[in-house]
Amino acid sequence: MIYGANGYTGELIAREAVRRGHHPLLAGRNAKTIEPLARELGCQWRAFPLEKPQLDDVSLVLHCAGPFIHTAMPMVRACLAAGAHYLDITGEIAVFESIFALDDEAKRAGVTLLPGAGFDVVPTDCLAAMLAERLPDAGELWLAFYGAGTSLSRGTMKTMIEGLHEGGAIREKGRIKRVPMAYDVREIPFSCGPRMAMTIPWGDVATAWRTTGIPNIRVYNAASPRAIARVRRIARLLPLLRFRPLRRLLQLVANRRTGPPEKARAAARMYLWGRAARRDGTEVTMTMETPEGYAFTVLSAVRAVERVLEGGIATGSLTPARAFGAEFVRGVGGVVVPVRRSPADEA
Repeated sequence: MIYGANGYTGELIAREAVRRGHHPLLAGRNAKTIEPLARELGCQWRAFPLEKPQLDDVSLVLHCAGPFIHTAMPMVRACLAAGAHYLDITGEIAVFESIFALDDEAKRAGVTLLPGAGFDVVPTDCLAAMLAERLPDAGELWLAFYGAGTSLSRGTMKTMIEGLHEGGAIREKGRIKRVPMAYDVREIPFSCGPRMAMTIPWGDVATAWRTTGIPNIRVYNAASPRAIARVRRIARLLPLLRFRPLRRLLQLVANRRTGPPEKARAAARMYLWGRAARRDGTEVTMTMETPEGYAFTVLSAVRAVERVLEGGIATGSLTPARAFGAEFVRGVGGVVVPVRRSPADEA
């Protein structure tokens, strides 16, 4: 089942699944949008709210309906009760943490819980795992990404609005620490050239620690110096978004967004960089290039579903690299992972 198949990313995933010869059950809240899509794609469909899940005869749910901070746990609970595997495309730290807390319960139910099966956080999680393999005793991990020629969908924007009032986040000494937005700014040597980047509360702050065990983690997003300065100015106002009515107002504005068109998804690229370091200064770095974020999410999510349904994946709450291995990202399609040599490689 693809729940949220009528959303921007959910529909793209549904179309790709059918293109690959699958026949997913399409679901969501709104029958008026789910039914026409299902008829077009030759799929069965269901319409139900998360408060009344209908998972009869469903072995796996790919959950694509955000904001996941509100929608993930009802669906996770429904999957545990139904004995169905759960995957989603979230990038929210709080969602990852709440799902990881259900590890024992998922194992007892014989269920795999795998949040973050899209661009959030497959490429960065696999990159983190690759770095940890090259420097097993690393104490610090930096991950960074830069999107050229892409934009945000309505669902992504609404999800971001829900979490803005929390500010930034890093992992320090094994614990998640809340920090101001753009807490740290530095130049990142992406494969496409150096870019300034700022720390953001990306999902790897939660997931990379479980994948690698590295206790100090920061995630950076490339932005212009002007944009970084703007983020730091408005950071003082973000606590106002604790008031739900203000968040709802901003989400009404976000509803006007659509997401990048097909040509943009096909042309844009995502550039990633990672660094793992020991206390003695020894470090390893790697770069990665992937398709545009939404295009990658479509390919990655469908492949993750295929892998779980093929069997042999552990039960419990897993990160993508823990479930499928660090090399999973290479099989998604359109991914380039050149290796940079470092002093640790010569040791």
